Formats: sequence, structure tokens, C-alpha cells
Amino acid sequence: MFTFSLTFVRHGETQYNREKLLQGQGVDTLLSETGVQQAEAAGQYLKDIAFTKVFVSNLQRAVQTAEIILRNNSHCSGMEMVLEPLLRERGFGVAEGRHKEYLKNMANAAGQSCRDYTPPGGETLDQVKLRFKKFLKALFKQMLDEHLSSGPAASSGASASGDVAQGTAAVASNTPPCCSADDGLQGVLVHTLVVSHGAYIRVAIWHLVEDLNCALPAGAKMQQVFSPCPNTGISRFILTLSESESGPVLSAARCVFTNRKDHLENLADGE
Repeated sequence: MFTFSLTFVRHGETQYNREKLLQGQGVDTLLSETGVQQAEAAGQYLKDIAFTKVFVSNLQRAVQTAEIILRNNSHCSGMEMVLEPLLRERGFGVAEGRHKEYLKNMANAAGQSCRDYTPPGGETLDQVKLRFKKFLKALFKQMLDEHLSSGPAASSGASASGDVAQGTAAVASNTPPCCSADDGLQGVLVHTLVVSHGAYIRVAIWHLVEDLNCALPAGAKMQQVFSPCPNTGISRFILTLSESESGPVLSAARCVFTNRKDHLENLADGE
């Protein structure tokens, strides 16, 4: 058994975000001044977490956000991030570069909700989920290959984190939803950071909770769990893997929090 944390961060604000324009994959812009401040704030919030792996969408807004977060980190400022195309934003086809109202009008004309509607040339939610499932499969294999094959030290560390995970769940249940940056990490030795995009992270959370039966914090409201992620919003899951003849198996999954934005409270311009 091996347990690790998976922390998602959405990229900081871009000018397109500010103007409510869809970016998808075809519009590849850098962060706005506010977005840089948000990324700095997220980096300061997460600075004491020793991430062992950092995976980043290869779109500029995500890369820039990850660079700022790592630069602020006390343990991994020189760490090399992995640019991963599977983490790119959902493709919005002909709606990219257009105002969100354009997509909403197209969805209304098709008799669908904006979230479920796929514009011509865009990705369906199932296609986005498939990308995330491919990422998870590769990540799980890498985690087991690197940590369970490293000898007794790694194995004992994995066991300890597995034992503690149940205890930290009880702690998380009795604490307010907005607490410290290391929530859920007690006893967990390996930490993975993923920097991606709003629509993508929403699909990822949906898959973890609905398809993989991830346990939610006590009292969590589904509306909050699946709500749109703000720029540099942070979500965290604790995952336990085991080996089988067919490959890694997810034995247990627990959501610690989703869409946290405590670090943005002191910024003059919220999200």
C-alpha cells in the first residue's frame, strides 16, 4: 500500500479571464498583473509543502503560475516541472476567444446547459475525463514504480501514511473548511502538485468523487465541491494505491478540500 497527496491549483488570472473570454487550448496567454499576484499568494500559501513531483499543463498561463509557486517554495524552488499536455484546458472549438455569453447562447439554442454543451470543434466532457484518466493511470504507475520499488524505507513510509490517513480524516471532519495549507498531509510522505485549468479541474474532481467514490469531508456540500474553481483555487485529495497483476489499484481516496482561496483574501482584487 502506498499513500500520497494530490494537490490541484488552477492558473492565475489572465486578461481573457478578466474579460470573461474563453481561452481553451487555442488562446495561449500569460498571466495578468493580478494573476501574477494570485500565483505569488498561492506560492506563499504552499511554500512549506515539499512537493516531490510537479505536473503542469503546457499552456503558458499554467506554466507561469507553476514557476511562481515553485520559486516561492522553501523545499523545491529548483525542482524541474513536468509539462503534461494531458492537463491542458478543455478545448472549446469555435467558441475560443469569444465571450462566455456566446457559448451560453449556443448552448441555449441547442437546448443544453452551458456546462454540458460542446461547441463545434470542441471537446466533450467525456473526452476531457479520458485525458485525466490517462494522466492518473500514468501517475499511479510512476508512484508505485518509484516508491514501492525503493526498498524497505519506502515501503514502511507508505504503510505509515496509510495508517495515519484514517486518523487525519477524523481531524479534518471536526475542523473548519478554511484552515492551514498542510491540511490532510499529516503522516503522508509524498506530495504531488498539478497546475491546470478551471474546466479541467472541475472534470477531474467530478471523476474522483463520482466515478472513483472519493470520500468527502464531513458536512461538505456538493454545490461547493463541484463549483467552478477560482483562479489559483486549491483542491487536495489523499490517494492510497495497491499493486495487482493488472497494475496499480486505487484502494482508497479522500477529498480534503476543494476550491480553497484563503490565500487570496489579502489581495485587493479578489479573484
